[in-house]
Amino acid sequence: MIIFAKSIGIVDLNLAEVRAVKEAMMIFAVSRSNDGHKLVIESDSSNVVKWIWSPLSAPWRMLVLFDFLAALWSEIIDFDVKLAHFANQEQHAKDEHIAPLLEQISKLEEALYNIQFEQHWIEAQTDRQAIVNDSMGRRAIHKAMLESAALIGASTLQVYLLRRLFERKLGTSRV
Repeated sequence: MIIFAKSIGIVDLNLAEVRAVKEAMMIFAVSRSNDGHKLVIESDSSNVVKWIWSPLSAPWRMLVLFDFLAALWSEIIDFDVKLAHFANQEQHAKDEHIAPLLEQISKLEEALYNIQFEQHWIEAQTDRQAIVNDSMGRRAIHKAMLESAALIGASTLQVYLLRRLFERKLGTSRV
């Protein structure tokens, strides 16, 4: 019997079980004492046992691991390998306890997705409003410049007409 421990980081339970099975098979494959001995792998994860017997039913992100396990399996198939699910009676997290949590997690994921979508929409709307504000600002400046030019032109015309009027009046009264 070999018991081992290895750091694998933070992963879900099923991935940890698959990695443990892989490690056990690798240790057994390179072991010198594998002649005449059985490889018995006990797992309390029925999913992992099911996936090993039928790799196509495994999640897609684990398919590379199962391809590797299939290659290892074919190497040690000459030996007596037994892989079975043994329910752990002291398992604290039962499926009926986890199901509501998974449901709540999916609701939270959906809510998070909706919030992120709304944030992106608001950001896009803000960008559109900034573009409109910039173009409106340019239009207001152009309009103000045009109005200023018109006022200057009108003022110049008034000065010209007033001078002309006074020059005529002054010219007729001097005679």
